[in-house]
Amino acid sequence: MTRTHTKHVRVYCNGVDFSGYSRSVGTLTWSFGVSPDAAFTDECKNILVGQGDIQAGPISAFLDNDTAGLFANKAQGTKTLSVAMGSNAAPAVGDPVFTWTFEDLGYKSDKGDGFVSATLPFGEASYASTLTYRKPWGFLSHVKGAETAVNTAIGLDDSGASSALGGVFWYHIFSSNGTVTVKEQHASTNTNPSFADLTLATSGVVDATSAPKYGTIALSPTLTVNRYTRWQIVLGTATTVTFVCGLIRNNLG
Repeated sequence: MTRTHTKHVRVYCNGVDFSGYSRSVGTLTWSFGVSPDAAFTDECKNILVGQGDIQAGPISAFLDNDTAGLFANKAQGTKTLSVAMGSNAAPAVGDPVFTWTFEDLGYKSDKGDGFVSATLPFGEASYASTLTYRKPWGFLSHVKGAETAVNTAIGLDDSGASSALGGVFWYHIFSSNGTVTVKEQHASTNTNPSFADLTLATSGVVDATSAPKYGTIALSPTLTVNRYTRWQIVLGTATTVTFVCGLIRNNLG
């Protein structure tokens, strides 16, 4: 990753690509509460790191009544947001992605002085595993695009070593023409025969024919994730599926 430009940002929310409408995504916050204290004879303060604070948004976009615009997707509820950062180009495998699930706080439109805008604010993190997993940044496993066959390619080395603290698998399935499963695999050796399914890192069997599918799946916090990872699909009745997915490896310790 090198310096990049906001034009290489892509925004996916609840299985919808907002990239062609969005102008900004606000601040992507990842911070921790701290409790400093010291005994009389301590030469410096001690710090206890508290709970993680994950926030995002708001998304600012052009007002548009297209099915992929903010107007058609303004219903309140939880929103699974993924913001991919391309490195001087459209996002590619291995590029960083901010992903979490938030409460949708509302919807606002403002005509301004030119284009009519729409704003989608988010509340606090609404993901049940926030206490276990407090890291919203991971890497892109599959760029947005269509696949018609299983993956036999080598994988991504995102950390240089295996980890033993689980992680979070996330996905947005934009469309399919039948049932399909999107999942993540891992391997200790970066060859096709070495890859096996990463436990729980799966969408399960879904059908995105009429509506997109999406999710953030928490893995076991004691699960070993081998050094190399890659996307995989299992085609049921579908012959094609368009999706994006990635993994947040929990290697904070």
